[in-house]
Amino acid sequence: MATVYAVGVGPGDPELLTRKAERVLRSVDVILAPVSNPSEASVALSTIREFINEERQEIIIHQFPMTSDKARLIPAWQEAAALIAAHAEAGRSVAFITIGDPLFYSTFIYLLRLLREQWPLVPIEIIPGISSINAAAAQAALPLVEGDEKMVVIPATAGIEVINAALDTYETVVLLKVKPLFSAIIELLRSTGKEQSTVFVERVGSSRQKVLTDFNEIAAHSPDYLSLLIIK
Repeated sequence: MATVYAVGVGPGDPELLTRKAERVLRSVDVILAPVSNPSEASVALSTIREFINEERQEIIIHQFPMTSDKARLIPAWQEAAALIAAHAEAGRSVAFITIGDPLFYSTFIYLLRLLREQWPLVPIEIIPGISSINAAAAQAALPLVEGDEKMVVIPATAGIEVINAALDTYETVVLLKVKPLFSAIIELLRSTGKEQSTVFVERVGSSRQKVLTDFNEIAAHSPDYLSLLIIK
C-alpha cells in the first residue's frame, strides 16, 4: 500500500515550498488539487507546476464547493477520500496539495478524518507549509508577536462582535476571509481607532500580491478572496 501525503505548498510563491515538499511532489504517482470552482485554476497546482512531470504523474482536479452546506460538502469530501484511498490501496502514492498548511483551515482536515475512520491502514504523512499569515507578515516587515504578547486568528465570517471582542483582548488580531464583511470590518476599525495599526495583504507570494498600509487605500480597495488583515 502506498503513502498518502498532504503537502502544504505555501501561499503561492514556488520558492516558499520546503525541500521536503518538493521532493515528495517530484516522486508521487498522483497529485490531487482542490478547486472551489471548476472554471478557475487551482492556486496550489499553479504553485507547483515546475516541480511535477505531467507526462508521468496523474493530475486530478477535484471540486470542493465553496459553501457551508454540509449536504453538498460531505459528498465531495467522501468522494475525494475514496479516490485517494483507492489509489493508495492500488500502490500509487498520492499527494493532496493545499495552499498554506494542510492542518490550518484546510480542506484536508476533513479528508484526514474520513481516511482515518474508513481506511485506517492507509499510511498518511503530513508535510507542513508556510501559512499566508507568516508570508504576509514577512512582506509587510511586521512583527506578529513579541515578548508576552498574544495573537488570535479569526475567520472574519465569525462576525463583527467576535472581532470587536478580540481587538480588546489581543495585541495582534489576524482576520482571514475578510471579503464578505469587509465594509463592516473597516467601520469597526475606524470606530476603535485602529486605522494606523492595520495592514492589508492580498494574494501574498503571487504575481498579484498587494500590501497596503495606508488605511484610506485599504478602505477603498475591493478585496480578493485570498486576502487578510493584520491588526496590531
